[in-house]
Amino acid sequence: MTKPWLSVLMPTYNGASYLRDSLDSVVEQAHSGVECIAVDDGSGDETVAILDSYRNRLNLTVLARERVGNWVANTNFALERAQADFTCLLHQDDVWMPGRLDRIKDAVTRNPTVDLFVHPVWFIDGAGRRVGRWNCPLPKEPTVLDPGQALPRLLTQNFIGIPAPVFRTRMARDVGGLDEALWNTADWDFWLKLAAAGSTLCLPDPLACFRVHSEAQTVRRSSDITDFRRQHELVLERHLPKLSAPGVRRRRVWRAAELSIAVNMALASRYHGLSPDWAALASALWRARPTGIWHYWRNSRIGERVAARLRARKLTFP
Repeated sequence: MTKPWLSVLMPTYNGASYLRDSLDSVVEQAHSGVECIAVDDGSGDETVAILDSYRNRLNLTVLARERVGNWVANTNFALERAQADFTCLLHQDDVWMPGRLDRIKDAVTRNPTVDLFVHPVWFIDGAGRRVGRWNCPLPKEPTVLDPGQALPRLLTQNFIGIPAPVFRTRMARDVGGLDEALWNTADWDFWLKLAAAGSTLCLPDPLACFRVHSEAQTVRRSSDITDFRRQHELVLERHLPKLSAPGVRRRRVWRAAELSIAVNMALASRYHGLSPDWAALASALWRARPTGIWHYWRNSRIGERVAARLRARKLTFP
């Protein structure tokens, strides 16, 4: 069999509600040279049966494991088995837009030195309706970004949807894959590791859809506000030293990232019916000053993220 050019990593667990949509979006690409590696985490529903039913429609490997309870560990398990030079992630509730792989393959061919390709995504709700666009605040194609250009913006807040990036498999392994201790911020940490290790290119159009719904693991587990905060702080502490920038700029990035954490904690608290730490939020706003607040607003995409979730809730509960 010819070596694939792209490996698609799919961690699954009780994903019967949306999994067919996700797999169909890959089938509809009608693109050869792609392998899909699904790692199921001991599902108790029809997930494995659904996966098996697509074996004749996709170059699909299904690896069923005993329950681990960690999508990050299962993603790394799949990454170890990836055969292609490039890899991407596709979660069971997300979907690709028609023509995505043609656009990605063309970008890879025209930019042989780029290590990480990203693009905006559409937010969709549980019914698959578009509820907003999630943009990347990066210069668009054909600009190739070095770490000094990509990191300051990505350090503020993760603005990359999981189904968007395509990255070199070798580099992903070299940086250690995803951190299995981070249930919430593993993807953000991973994108930062990749952006710090090589070059990044941002395509201009949304080529995938990120689904927002109440059953997502990151939504349910964010009720542990202390752990939620610590995961964000760990990522910032780990990657800020990599930022090569003058002291004033570094402080602006740091303050904007601190503000991002405070806002995320307040939003998570409100969502779970808890009392936000208004004093911490006010302190972060004061320390950020106008330049840091602007840096945060531009790079966090907070307006897009909140508006999409509000629209999704309104459509679900009219």
